Amino acid sequence: MQIAKPVGREAASRKYDILSALMAFALSEDRTIQRQVMRMMALITTRYNWQRDELSMGQEDIARLWSVDTRTVKREMAKLRAKGWLVLKRQGARGRVSVYGLDLELMLEDTRHVWSHIGPDFIDRLTPDQPSQNPTPDNVVPLHTPARSPVADGSLWSEVQKELHQIDPAVYGAWFHGLSEAGVGAGRLHLMAPSRFHASYVKTHLMSRVLAVVRRIDPSIHDVVIEC
Repeated sequence: MQIAKPVGREAASRKYDILSALMAFALSEDRTIQRQVMRMMALITTRYNWQRDELSMGQEDIARLWSVDTRTVKREMAKLRAKGWLVLKRQGARGRVSVYGLDLELMLEDTRHVWSHIGPDFIDRLTPDQPSQNPTPDNVVPLHTPARSPVADGSLWSEVQKELHQIDPAVYGAWFHGLSEAGVGAGRLHLMAPSRFHASYVKTHLMSRVLAVVRRIDPSIHDVVIEC
């Protein structure tokens, strides 16, 4: 799904659409996810430059905004990067804070299963190239898949799955649970998907999240290959 950059004449409505999707998603999840999404929304509404796709804010300022300590800020920002919503554009240095971008397309993909909670007009607005949604609730097919806990077997992928499940149980259950480790070698983690579509979707929409977690657990891995 390609989304238009939220600038120009329709910028205001597109910004509200993104924030509405995040809000509906948070309300459908547990308190931990709700708090995480609320913190993300606080950063967006107070410091995000939509036109330049830049979020620049020091850890102490974020801690004050979130009413937490800087250790919590470091932990939560790492989770948001692993989730793929925050993208590091420039690492902070002495006297300068880090600059982040936002993967708005991934945010919308991660919240797609709750769009029907907002209404068929919302779905039509975000998917103009698809047939109009029937307003009858019975005809809206939920895309949410119940999360299933990962099984620890000592492999690299099981460790990655554990963290991906903690970051977002719904996305884990829908996309990561069905992947299995096929081997590790030459700096690559090889995964098997149950179908070509499954492999394509993860590679297109979720690969940045997988790579972030894999590299944090095993820095020697520089690539992830998904086959079916």
